[in-house]
Amino acid sequence: MHRPPFDQGASAAEPGRIWLISGTGEGPPLADALLHRGWQLRVSVVEASAARAYRPQPGLELCPGALASPEAITRILEDPPGFRWVVDATHPFASLISVQLRQACQASGQSLVRLERPRCPSPPARPGSPVLLDGLEPLAQLDLRGERLLLAIGSRHLAGAIARSNATAHFARILDNPTSLQLALAAGLPDGHLACLRPGDGRLELALCRHWRITTVLCRESGGRTEQLWRQVSQELGLRLLLLKRPESEAPGLPMAELLQKLGYPGADVQPR
Repeated sequence: MHRPPFDQGASAAEPGRIWLISGTGEGPPLADALLHRGWQLRVSVVEASAARAYRPQPGLELCPGALASPEAITRILEDPPGFRWVVDATHPFASLISVQLRQACQASGQSLVRLERPRCPSPPARPGSPVLLDGLEPLAQLDLRGERLLLAIGSRHLAGAIARSNATAHFARILDNPTSLQLALAAGLPDGHLACLRPGDGRLELALCRHWRITTVLCRESGGRTEQLWRQVSQELGLRLLLLKRPESEAPGLPMAELLQKLGYPGADVQPR
């Protein structure tokens, strides 16, 4: 069957169906907005625990589990009745899955749009301002001797950060799932230096930093509430804040309001701009 060119809006696929690939940040409110507009929604999240962030609703299909390969993505795209749109709302640091989605959608002629997470506003540079790091390698150049370093960068990167850091002690806030715990323990962090929890309103993070006597925090410039939370905690406690710089995307994305405008409503003859 002939498919329309990549990113050409309505297709022969089910006109009211969207595949959303996301997490627990912008994913749930975006899903609510799309369902409210009448879309049928398939939502892919990496972990089963992440599915708990989405409240059960008519028209919502939750699919936990990592998309293991480009071939796995293509199989989903080709599974009838197909999708009017694919929405990439993955974490800004999940660059591999974004590349694979883009390649698979281009090959299949599938319409794809990416959500651009907003960046947190930064105050004018002054002593104590967050320090941007272009990856983990520059961590090795920082003098962190005597520092008690809290890592909030995702469990997959803990081992690399600890190998490059000369901090006196390392601690980590990780997500509450078995994979994250296994990776943290494999990185050499003892049980007493780990907190398994999802980002909250900042109260637990404040308590952790006080309990562990944290002096420096390393997190990611991911935008959204998690980065803002660590900015607030660091400012309130007078902690040094290090930010891993957000990787640049090869494909431009849209902020939430513009993305919803582009998607429109099911059945409407909306063409991408």
